[in-house]
Amino acid sequence: MSHTRDEKLAAIGRVIDTLDILRVKCPWDAKQTNESLRANTIEEVYELAQALLNDDSEEISKELGDVLLHILFYSKIGDEKGQFDIADVADKLNNKLVFRHPHVFGTVEVNTCHDVEQNWEKIKLKEKGGNRTVLAGVPTSLPALIKAYRVQEKASNIGFDWEQPEQVWDKVAEERAEVDEAIAAGDKDKIEAEFGDLLFSIVNAARLYGINPENALERTNRKFIHRFNHIETRAGEMGRRLSDMSLQEMDQLWNEAKQPDCE
Repeated sequence: MSHTRDEKLAAIGRVIDTLDILRVKCPWDAKQTNESLRANTIEEVYELAQALLNDDSEEISKELGDVLLHILFYSKIGDEKGQFDIADVADKLNNKLVFRHPHVFGTVEVNTCHDVEQNWEKIKLKEKGGNRTVLAGVPTSLPALIKAYRVQEKASNIGFDWEQPEQVWDKVAEERAEVDEAIAAGDKDKIEAEFGDLLFSIVNAARLYGINPENALERTNRKFIHRFNHIETRAGEMGRRLSDMSLQEMDQLWNEAKQPDCE
């Protein structure tokens, strides 16, 4: 279903009006602060991420609404403090989009998506109040896997990258060998450091081949969970407990779970 622009604006307006009422008349909504909402906001974003992974349009629409509520709530709190309101938020976003897309709203010419990304990073370094360094825009609180991908991506956008994707495999092999050396030496701190380097190089390899490692790993997580649940279910059907089964027996059920009709 597609709505007109006026219908979309009216819908947003109704949510703003409802939130204004709740902020006054609902004890829970009235006491919320930026600090109290923060944890809930993170949870809502993760729930949206899950809906996106499931490609569930109904859930995506619902979770987007929850995230939108938090954006409007923070804007309402900002308005109450006399700092900013939702109009300021929208205006800043619009100004940023126009400024960072000179190939659309200006005279800059680009030919590929990579050209756009490179130009984007250069603009962010120049804009007032923007990032002072290339990697400054990567949030320090990001999960490590996503952070590794983002810092590599940003470095690539200013030209610091492998010339050909296949070159990265020598680095992966080098890091793998250094893990072996650290394990042989029995140095726990060194082992951790070298595993970090190996993981970083694997993330880099995925990026170079156009794969988002977060999505790839989550895909494998879901596959493992599905197959392990199959093992547990089949063990129950056999009147067995997993803790009492041999590795060979569990492996047989694992191979069973890998069959097309079980996937």
